[in-house]
This record gives sequence, structure tokens and C-alpha cells, in this order.
Amino acid sequence: MNTGLRITTFAAALAATFGAAYGVGQGFDPVVADSPPKHEDEHTRPAPEPKGGGGHAGHDTPPAGGLQISEGGYTLDLGTPRVTAGERADLRFTVRDAGGRAVTAYQREHDKELHLIVASRDLVTYRHLHPTRAADGTWSTPVDLPRAGGYRVFADFTPAGKDAENLTLGADLAASGPYEARQLPPASTATQADGYEVRLAGALRPGKASELKLKVSRDGKPVTDLQPYLGAYGHLVALRSGDLAYLHVHPNGEPGDGTTRPGPDISFTATAPSSGSYRLFLDFKHDGKVHMAAFTVRAGRAAAEAGTPEGHVEDGHGH
Repeated sequence: MNTGLRITTFAAALAATFGAAYGVGQGFDPVVADSPPKHEDEHTRPAPEPKGGGGHAGHDTPPAGGLQISEGGYTLDLGTPRVTAGERADLRFTVRDAGGRAVTAYQREHDKELHLIVASRDLVTYRHLHPTRAADGTWSTPVDLPRAGGYRVFADFTPAGKDAENLTLGADLAASGPYEARQLPPASTATQADGYEVRLAGALRPGKASELKLKVSRDGKPVTDLQPYLGAYGHLVALRSGDLAYLHVHPNGEPGDGTTRPGPDISFTATAPSSGSYRLFLDFKHDGKVHMAAFTVRAGRAAAEAGTPEGHVEDGHGH
């Protein structure tokens, strides 16, 4: 076999291997955020304080999290790097220290030792999970990802210890099956979530703290009796489109602290680390159930280039 023929044969085999992993699939419906299984717990966490700074992150420009698999002497060891789309699987992982030992002691924050987020690279599918930890430090949680493609796993935790700092580590996860890329949805300032309407007001600005207000209503009437969920009336996670940088945001005030009350408005302070498009995922609780709403927001130069006001919100549908 001559050299040219060998190269051509190798390229064809490589293409066939890749096609077997994802396939050539039919187009997906324009769904904004897929519904997680009802048993899965959803939650976001307040932001850590930047090094050497006081107050909450979001009041100062926060670093982008989740872009590294190792940071601060800790590593996210993802034991399940691939799953099959549409099939339930156990997602397993371990957090290891600088010596390679599994971490078994964590600070509890908002009633949990660790919060796990799984998001698709196109920011359409989103899961906020609370896995369980075995005595040997191995974490596990069931997961069912509806569509094939690339995903990012975020582990948000604070190791036990007097001087320990909050970390968000990220690792890639692949879901095999028919695949087709999707885009962020068209612009709107409102989204539907389980029969609720959620409206977002405010702008997300790069390098500058700004307030985001979300108002919840149902059947055209404001919901004024939102329930606390894991210590807050609402939880918000922001992911930057493109690299999926993880942005911590937190509600302004907590239940019982005298600065907020149950009602249709949930207020957050956030700072975007850069210009760009961001996907916002809001968790809120009402009538004993947790619901999720999703938006896309353009910040800074991205908003100007799109010809929309800074912080303009894009349409999205929760589960």
C-alpha cells in the first residue's frame, strides 16, 4: 500500500470512529432548559469573597470559576467522563488534595457540603444536583442527560479548615448519541417555568456590580409567598457562553435577616468578569416545589454589537 493510500485509509477510519461516538442526528426542538428529574435537588450557592477583599463577590469583579480542573491544591477527578444520552447513569467523582488523597471533610454551606452543576456546552441543558458522599470520599449522583454532545461538570465546595477558600472546579463530560449544535434563543425579557412567568429586569455589566431583579407571577398574578429554599428565596447561577466560565451570584438578603421578605421580586447583585453572552439559571421554591427559569443576557461589548441595551435579556424556557 502506498503512502497516499495509507493516509486516506487512516483518515476515513478516524472519521468513522468519531461518527460512531456522536452520529449524525436529527435536529433538536428549540428547548431552552431541560427539566431535571423530580428527585434531583436544585440549588445555587452564595459567592465566595475574593482574596484580600471584603464583602460578597459580585460587589467586586469576581474571578471566573470552573475553567480549571485543578486549583488551590485540589483536583476534580471525574470517574465518569462519558455517559449515553437519554439513559440514566451514576455520575461519580472525587475531589483530591495536593497529595492525591480523596477529600472527606468539607464545610457545610446552605445545608450541603458540595453543589454540583452539569451544563451542556450550548447552555441549553442544565442540572443542579446535590450528590452523596461515601466514607472514602467518592461522590455520586444519578443523572439523565437528554441530548448528546459536550457537557461541563462544576463542583462548588469549600474544604474543611480554618483558612480554606471556596473553589469551583470544572471537568468535561461527554454524552454519546446523535448530535446537532444549537444556538441561544431569541430576545425576550420573560420566560415560562412550570406554569410560572418570570421577568428579569436590570443589566449585567462587565467589571461593575449591578442589580438583577426577577419577578415571579402565576396566572397573571404576582407570587407573594415564595418559600425559602436552602437558606434563600432564590438562587442564581451564571455561565459565560463560549468557555462556560462559572459566575457566582447571590440574593440580596437572606430569609430572617430583615433585609428581604417573601414576594414576587428576587434581587441579586452580580458582576460579569468580561463582555459576552451569559446564561442565567434561577431556582425558586413555591407550593413546596423547586422551579427553574433560564435567561440569556448580553453584557458590555456583546450587547453593543448586537444593537441591544447592555444587559438585554434573551428568551428562555425553564422546565
